[in-house]
Amino acid sequence: MKTIILSFIFASMTLVNGEGDAVEQLDREDFKLSYVDELFINDAKLKVQMDVLDEKIHKNPVNAKLNDDGEIIPEKPGLRLDRNTFRQLFHEYFYTGKKMKTELPVEKVYPRVDSELIAEIREQKIGDYVTYFKPSNKERSHNIDLAAEAINNHVVFPGETFSFNRVVGKRTKEKGYKRAPVIVKGELSEDIGGGICQVSSTLYNAVDLKGIQITERYSHSRRVPYVPPGRDATVSWYGPDFEFKNNYKRPLLIRAFARNGKMLVSIYSSDALE
Repeated sequence: MKTIILSFIFASMTLVNGEGDAVEQLDREDFKLSYVDELFINDAKLKVQMDVLDEKIHKNPVNAKLNDDGEIIPEKPGLRLDRNTFRQLFHEYFYTGKKMKTELPVEKVYPRVDSELIAEIREQKIGDYVTYFKPSNKERSHNIDLAAEAINNHVVFPGETFSFNRVVGKRTKEKGYKRAPVIVKGELSEDIGGGICQVSSTLYNAVDLKGIQITERYSHSRRVPYVPPGRDATVSWYGPDFEFKNNYKRPLLIRAFARNGKMLVSIYSSDALE
């Protein structure tokens, strides 16, 4: 990431990067409110400006996770604008007009899941389930793989509710999902993301445990071949969702894989699971 420098020169505030190129210029007059010949900062405009700066430098943190071999891939902290420090700098510029040059203040954003947590909750498998599909159906297999990848390594904290739709997100062509067979009102059809209900159904059977509360689940309007009757969990972006709540006192780790016609979901936690 390029270093961004704040340059305060008399009535203007110029933001430049480490190469000296101007990124943005602020005018003191644009942020001024006058009351009885006294200057006040227009806080609404300053907040908008901080939002603009934050968008330019913001970097989301990346959770630690396990690779396919079970090795830990360390977390990566993110970045955001240090608003308190920036506000102090801006106040000094605004009220004194000093000539200043300083690095744009940033602060690290740490992920919820770090290597230490992953190492702790991968110790004990508390549930798993396997279903099977035909690899020859390339489009459906592709969709299953994408959805499995989306929930793989997801951590559900104590008291937290997992939503399949929220975690996987909208199934679109832009995200790589393809048209494949789906069940609509009891009839077979084709739609973007066909096949992902096998992932949600496999997950449902893996998490159907004593300490996990199923809070939302719907069955298909007709029987599906990959799970026993009544053991499926249909999902749709504009319709049904599959949700469960972690009532344990420890986080849960979801591991999900789709390979060679096998859809596998395993649930892990720490040895101290209660």
